[in-house]
Amino acid sequence: MSYYIGAYAASPNSTGWDPELEARYYARLRALPNIKGLEHPFLGSLHPHDDAWFVRHIDPNWRFVFTCIPGVMAAMANNPQVGLASDDAPGREAALAFVRRARDAIAALNAACGRRVVDAIEIQSAPDQTRAASSVAAFTTSLAELVQWDWQGARVVIEHCDAHVPGQVASKGFLSLADEIAAIEATNTRYGSDVGVVVNWGRSVLEARSAEGALQHIQLAKQHGVLAGLMFSGASGQDTPYGAWRDSHMPPAPSTAGGMGAEGSLLTDAALHDCLVASDGRQLPILGLKIGIRPLDASLDARMAHIGSALSRLDAAGP
Repeated sequence: MSYYIGAYAASPNSTGWDPELEARYYARLRALPNIKGLEHPFLGSLHPHDDAWFVRHIDPNWRFVFTCIPGVMAAMANNPQVGLASDDAPGREAALAFVRRARDAIAALNAACGRRVVDAIEIQSAPDQTRAASSVAAFTTSLAELVQWDWQGARVVIEHCDAHVPGQVASKGFLSLADEIAAIEATNTRYGSDVGVVVNWGRSVLEARSAEGALQHIQLAKQHGVLAGLMFSGASGQDTPYGAWRDSHMPPAPSTAGGMGAEGSLLTDAALHDCLVASDGRQLPILGLKIGIRPLDASLDARMAHIGSALSRLDAAGP
């Protein structure tokens, strides 16, 4: 089985840009036998630092899923009104303009590779509801526009991030999964589109403050027939180097079977198994993992050991 890897989260370039170091990292990634491709961060251009470098160093057989979340968070830091679900018209238009640039970057990558290599784009229902007003209606209006664009075969999917929960400090604070599904169903019904949902394990757990949150979101999306993917990224309620209830892409917990792991992570072998069973994960269009590494100055060897161990755990989780 092969998987999408959110490799940017484990990059040794945690505080700057060293193309030689990143080249060594990509060489190690290309040597892994079970990578289908990358969950690739979009911040406004094809690559955050060097488009040509990126094209030179990817594996020609890789597939790609673009995620807009890094760019969305950067935009909200400058203007909290920005988001596809924003009730502020200029903020929503700014978000659409950003996604339009992502569409153009997908076309550029396809052209550079000489074929269609991007399978999906993950969009998000920003803004943070504790800082700006948002709604299902605004999000549906945005979806109605962008599903009519030419995505060159890439599927539009909503990456669910932790929703605003009253009395709880959110990491993202976007729309609830139920609201996102309502917008999806309205859009798919009207336009005959195929917008789906990708559940990020860690973000659903952050929202629920429990590992059960991921299972609940998988079940809800499946019940509505819109589950398109599952990305495993850990979380913890303990005070660890990854933080308590932080969206820090914590690796899986240590396993009795050996390998690398992060103490305190709620992403156990049992959790991996249960979610793969509940989601029929081996049949999902998007399946993979995204882990960050602590300490931030960890060696490239340590980072690759974590990635390799996490991939092995995902393989062994079955069914």
